Amino acid sequence: MLVGGRLVNAADGRTFENVNPATEQVLGATADAGAGDMDAAIAAARSAFDDTGWSTDLDLRVRCLRQLHEGLGRHLEELRDLTVAEVGVPVSMTKGPHLDAAVANMPWVIDLAGRYEWERDHGEQATPYGRSHRYVAREAVGVVAAITPWNVPTQINLAKVVPALAAGNTVILKPAPDTPWSATALGRIVAQETDIPAGVFNVVPTSDNSVAQRLAEDPRVDLVSFTGSTATGRRLMAAAAGTVKKVFLELGGKSANIVFDDADLAGIIPGALAIIWNSGQGCAITTRLLVQRGLYDEAVDRISQALSGVKCGDPTSPGTMMGPLISELQRSRVLGLIDKGGEEGAKLVTGGGRPWTRAGMSNPRSSPTSTPTPRSRSRRSSGPSWP
Repeated sequence: MLVGGRLVNAADGRTFENVNPATEQVLGATADAGAGDMDAAIAAARSAFDDTGWSTDLDLRVRCLRQLHEGLGRHLEELRDLTVAEVGVPVSMTKGPHLDAAVANMPWVIDLAGRYEWERDHGEQATPYGRSHRYVAREAVGVVAAITPWNVPTQINLAKVVPALAAGNTVILKPAPDTPWSATALGRIVAQETDIPAGVFNVVPTSDNSVAQRLAEDPRVDLVSFTGSTATGRRLMAAAAGTVKKVFLELGGKSANIVFDDADLAGIIPGALAIIWNSGQGCAITTRLLVQRGLYDEAVDRISQALSGVKCGDPTSPGTMMGPLISELQRSRVLGLIDKGGEEGAKLVTGGGRPWTRAGMSNPRSSPTSTPTPRSRSRRSSGPSWP
């Protein structure tokens, strides 16, 4: 992890395994931060904000963020391999928001910081109490804790971190334990290929939610930005209330397509196939299709035919349209929801089981009530050695 400008292991040497969701093999180990490690990262970020010129030196920020953008560009193909291995996303989708678009959007934010109206002089104005001179200065919040999910990790990491740094904040990035390397790779590039001062950016992966919660509880942290589940968001908001810190939450989300009888189904169904993007793991994906009765039967037939043509399989294959869910836990949950739907009277039209498995394995219907294979069981390593 990156703490105070240094790439370090956890103080107690603990690690957790990073598992490839497509093969269920272990990619490697990640430093597993404890309470002391998180405290060190918070102290480093606080000191960097209070005692360095990062928050006031716009030219330094712009120069360093351009270095980061260039560094990401140099490692783009390594990051692509890492993303496919860690997330299970088809390689074709890394050409968009998962990687290429996320990196390509950085110059827009950096350029905006360079021309942003940080200060505005409104001049003198008359008031009932006499004349006053009004002046607005926009300043950084302070220490920002960025807690990110596993579904589109690089895009969300950059979407939180780059604007926060551009505004003059210092940042502690806490990635999801399912996808830690997207964050540790970012930390390595910052440490080795930019002039970002020590402590301005820290990456602290941990498998312990109580360690992550310290970001919301610690008075040295000024803002918590979290993307994830509603339940976790509630806990973070409650934890942050004690210090009355700013909290930015993006929680849950299940968008719907609403189709009325006068709609053109031929034009709607392709958009409804957004459900296959990232295996449906995204808050902005239209995961529901609500159809008025007059078009219902035709819509079911069309969407069934369209989904039957989706190629599921090895995410490293260019022709794959849909890869695995992120973990055994999520797969069991989804299969359980399918079973529950059947029990409540829903009709299964297509799919309903595991469409593919690891090479050399049979393809039985995986029961959600079966005992999941622990993520740490396999000791074989398969995938990129970087970062």
